[in-house]
Amino acid sequence: MTIAHTISELIGNTPLLRLQKLDTGPCELLLKLENQNPGGSIKDRVALSMINEAERQGRLTPGGTIIEATAGNTGLGLALIAAQKGYQLILVVPDKMSREKIYHLRALGAQVRLTRSDVNKGHPAYYQDYAKRLAQETPGAFYIDQFNNPANPLAHETTTAPELYAQAEGKIDAIVVGVGSGGTLGGLQAWFRQHSPETEFILADPAGSILADEVEQRSHGEAGSWRVEGIGEDFIPPLARLDGVRRAYRISDAQAFDTARQLLKTEGILAGSSTGTLLAAALRYCRAQTTPKRVVTFACDSGNKYLSKMFNDDWLRQQGLLQRPSTGDLRDFIAFRHDEGATVTAAPDDTLATVLARMRLYDISQLPVLEGGVVVGIVDEWDLLNAVRGDSARFLEPVSGAMNPRVETLDKGASERELFEVFSRGLVAVVTDADRFLGLITRTDVLNVWRNRLES
Repeated sequence: MTIAHTISELIGNTPLLRLQKLDTGPCELLLKLENQNPGGSIKDRVALSMINEAERQGRLTPGGTIIEATAGNTGLGLALIAAQKGYQLILVVPDKMSREKIYHLRALGAQVRLTRSDVNKGHPAYYQDYAKRLAQETPGAFYIDQFNNPANPLAHETTTAPELYAQAEGKIDAIVVGVGSGGTLGGLQAWFRQHSPETEFILADPAGSILADEVEQRSHGEAGSWRVEGIGEDFIPPLARLDGVRRAYRISDAQAFDTARQLLKTEGILAGSSTGTLLAAALRYCRAQTTPKRVVTFACDSGNKYLSKMFNDDWLRQQGLLQRPSTGDLRDFIAFRHDEGATVTAAPDDTLATVLARMRLYDISQLPVLEGGVVVGIVDEWDLLNAVRGDSARFLEPVSGAMNPRVETLDKGASERELFEVFSRGLVAVVTDADRFLGLITRTDVLNVWRNRLES
């Protein structure tokens, strides 16, 4: 091991791991750990390649501004390199991106412009159209355009592919990839076509994306929606060589998230949602084989960017991706169940400062006050304002003096009509079983349950 002089020298040369504990049928399944790149994803390779090529062509000069549309990881790679080289960076990202990615981007100095994720290409709010327009309106800006930039697949043709082939000692029967910009698939195919033309390429596609249809039928209809980040598209990326893909697997959000979680539990690898999609497809391919094959797929990025989402049981339940057994009563509407340890509460002798800290940490505006498992009050931001009234020393007083002790509770067997009567008075519903606290129900909780019933 040698001493690196810049962070960019640490990009690439990622490990190749043989998976041991998942059911891979008769096949050997290898996982290339691209989450070990310094920016945490395979997109570090692309970002470095595109910036270096832009500099070589004179399209980027010292102090310049880069603009890009990204679902996250390309943006993180660009932010990493731009910060080292002194470029300004503006990123347009869809609003389904995890908060961890946004925080990471801003910490690296990038400007983040959020835009809608519920519109398709051609709409002015679509992230690629928005970024292109922003680049045209910003003097001296360079739109790096990963979706059409030949330096994107070049990164994989010149680094990822030969590196992978050498690690596998020249024997790879199949590679399972996803497509976002198309650079990984296009670059790998360009190299393997010359050096290992018998290697088969398999597409892992989020259910709702049009790419699997294009592989199977050479045509596609309207795109649906999916929660997996970074792969799947509502158009055919120019850089993706789909004509060289022999088969495709559609992977649901629930299956992708569950597979990524299983990867962590069984193999100890913390990887993101796109990895869950690729791995689920790879496992399906491996289990369908009748003869042994060596199959490769990728841990595209690190799962630490998704801790608030796919690794969060409460978020999965709110999205309808993790189901509790139905109780047939008001408990079905409780998003954060107290018996599961999910409810944020206070004790009567907790200080107002402690209560405010919990509200900030969990991004909530109210919480129940419990004593001996019984709700003795509710405290919200308005109660804190009234109690403190500009005197900061009052933050040291107990919450029992600020909370509202008049708590209206509903038994778990109460009707939805009674629940709505509570909402009509501007309150949240405190649900109990006799005197035992079960949880709170908000208007949002009810809307989430109804929406998830529609989707199911």
